Amino acid sequence: MQPSAPLFGPLDAIMGSTGPGGALVIEYVLLVLVVANFGTRLLAHRQYTSEYDDEGAEGIGRYPIHEASNVLLVLTSFYYTTIAQHGGIVMSVLVLGLVITDFFEFESRLVEARRDIRLERPKGAIVAALVLFMYAAYQSVFWIIKGPWSAII
Repeated sequence: MQPSAPLFGPLDAIMGSTGPGGALVIEYVLLVLVVANFGTRLLAHRQYTSEYDDEGAEGIGRYPIHEASNVLLVLTSFYYTTIAQHGGIVMSVLVLGLVITDFFEFESRLVEARRDIRLERPKGAIVAALVLFMYAAYQSVFWIIKGPWSAII
């Protein structure tokens, strides 16, 4: 049986190479994207709140930068699956859970706005993003605490 050829050629050569600590470069990219998603989530919530204050419930619209961040996270996690199946599948499931949670959190903000209730923070999406962050950090920077962790466990 012949080994399979890389699916994405030069991209696989870059992203599949190991960075500091032996983690794949794509794992660091995913960690950065997850942190950036936290930032876009904060900006999106600020925009929803200001749109609600200015125009009411009808003025609230999706924040395109946050939506682009979600799409980029999904595509990158799917790509990670082509390099490392186990880690990629777990990451993809967590990212899809985050995106679905984001969808329902936005709808919750619309319901709150229509009922003239103060807009709450997206608590469910924040928890999903924290779980995703913990897994991405585990995949990419676990080598920092690997020595003491192995001594204890």
